[in-house]
Amino acid sequence: MLCVIVVMFASLPDQLILFPTTDRIDPRGAVRKGVPFENGELEIWTAQSRRAQQQGGADIFILRFYGNADRADRWAAAEAEMWSDRAVEIWGVNYPGFGGSTGPARLARIGPAALAAFDELKNYADDRPIVPYGASIGATAALHIAAHRPVAGLVLHNPPPLREMILRQFGWSNLWLLAGPVALQIPRDLDSIQNARAIRAPAIFLLAERDEVVAPRFHRLVVNAYAGEKRVIELHGAYHNDPIEGTELADLNDGLGWLLAKVSSPHGR
Repeated sequence: MLCVIVVMFASLPDQLILFPTTDRIDPRGAVRKGVPFENGELEIWTAQSRRAQQQGGADIFILRFYGNADRADRWAAAEAEMWSDRAVEIWGVNYPGFGGSTGPARLARIGPAALAAFDELKNYADDRPIVPYGASIGATAALHIAAHRPVAGLVLHNPPPLREMILRQFGWSNLWLLAGPVALQIPRDLDSIQNARAIRAPAIFLLAERDEVVAPRFHRLVVNAYAGEKRVIELHGAYHNDPIEGTELADLNDGLGWLLAKVSSPHGR
C-alpha cells in the first residue's frame, strides 16, 4: 500500500501540471532541428528575423521556452518577425513529450532538456549572445539554464514559482495533505526562487497585471528573489496568455537593447 501511495504522489505533479500535445502544427516556415536527448530526440524549431535573413545570419539568439499547453512549431516563425529590426534567430524548444520531442512528458526532464538545447545552441552560436526567453512554465526552464550556464541575459514572462504556488494557492483547501506531497515532488531544477537567487545576468520581466493562472503576487516572489540586474515591464490589463504587442512590444525591444549592452559588463559575464 505504501508503494502505491508513493508512486501515486510521484506522478501527480506531471499529471496536474503538464498537458502535452503531439498533433501536427503548421510551422509556417520555421525549420525543424533534432537534438539527441536521453536515448531519443529533442525537437527545436528555428526561424530568423527579416534582418537576420538580409545580412546572412543572426547577431542574437533567443532560446525560447513556451507555456505548458503551447508549442514551438506554432510560434517560432511568427516570433522571429517580432524582431524585424534586429538580426535575431529564434530557437524554440518543444519539451519532452510535446510535438515531435521524444516522451514521456515529465517535469524532471524539462531541466535537462533545457540544458541540452542551450549546449547545442552554444556550439552553433560561438560567441554570439544567447538570451533564454521563457513564458509561464518556460520561465522555470530559462531560470535553470541561467543558473548553470553563461547567458547574455533572460526574458521571463509571468514566471511561476511552482512549489510556492501549490502550497499557498491550493494547500488551504485540502489542509496541505495533498498539496504538501505534490509540492515536494517538484524537481529542484525548476525551483524558480532558488535559481533566481543564483543568477547575476540581467533580466527583463514581463508581468501580466490580470494574470489568472499565475497570480501577480507569485510573479513578484521570483522578481524579488532575482539577484541580477532587472527591468520590469508591466503588462497593464493583460491576462496570462495575452500576446506582447503595441507599446509593450516596443518596451521589450528597448529592454533587449539594454540587456545586450551589458553583455561585456561584469554582470553580463
